[in-house]
Amino acid sequence: MTGTEVLPQTSGASCVITTDSEIARLGRQNSHVQQIELRTYVFLDSLQPQLAAYMGTVSQGFLPIPGDACLWMEVSPGMAVHRVTDIALKASSVRLGQMVVERAFGSLALYHRDQSTVLHSGDVVLDAIGSTVSRRSSCEVSWTEVIRAITPDHAVLINRQNRRGSMIEAGMSMFILETEPAGYVLIAANEAEKASNITIVDVKGVGAFGRLTLAGKEGDVEEAAAAAMRAIDQINR
Repeated sequence: MTGTEVLPQTSGASCVITTDSEIARLGRQNSHVQQIELRTYVFLDSLQPQLAAYMGTVSQGFLPIPGDACLWMEVSPGMAVHRVTDIALKASSVRLGQMVVERAFGSLALYHRDQSTVLHSGDVVLDAIGSTVSRRSSCEVSWTEVIRAITPDHAVLINRQNRRGSMIEAGMSMFILETEPAGYVLIAANEAEKASNITIVDVKGVGAFGRLTLAGKEGDVEEAAAAAMRAIDQINR
C-alpha cells in the first residue's frame, strides 16, 4: 500500500500517516535529486541595459528588463534542469526566462524585480540538491585578451557571424573572454557594462565554453576588461 491517510482527531486537528513504502519512495526521490551537480550559480543583482536586451534576444520565456535581478544556474546531467526549474518556480514568484538542455548540461535563467525573491528560489534549489554556492564549479579562464584597433576585414567578419548584440566598427578595441563553465561570462559582461561605456557584441553563456565579446574605445575596453576579470576572480574565492 502506498500513499497517505488523513485521520480525524477529536481535537479538530488532522494527523497525516505516511506508509513505509511511501517513505521509501520519497527517500529515493530525494536521493536522486541530490545527485545533481551544481556547475554554475551566478547571481546578477541588477541587469544592465545592454545585457538585458541581449538576453531578451535569446529568451524563450519571460523577457528580462534592465534592473531585474537574475539567477543563472547550470547543472549536470542536462535533463536535471527540469527538476531544478520546477523547484525554483514553486519556491517563489520568479519568472523563467530561459531553459536550455544540452548534451551534458542544463541551464536556466530566473528573473524578478526583487533581489530577495530570486535569492530565495536559489536557496531552495541549493537545499533540495544538497549543495551550496561554495560547491559550484570554479571558473577556468581559457582565453582572455584585448585586441586594439580592429581592422575593417576583421570587423566585417565578426558582424556577419552569429551574434545578437551590437556591431563592432573598424578601429575599435575588442575584449574577448572564454570561460568554463559557460555561464560565468554573464557576470563578467554585467560587471563590465557597469564599469565602462562599452558595446556588447556577443555573449554566449551555454555550451562547453562561455564566450564574451565587448568593443569600444581602447581606454573604455581596458576598464571593462579589468571589471570583468575582477568578477571572475571573485567567483573563485
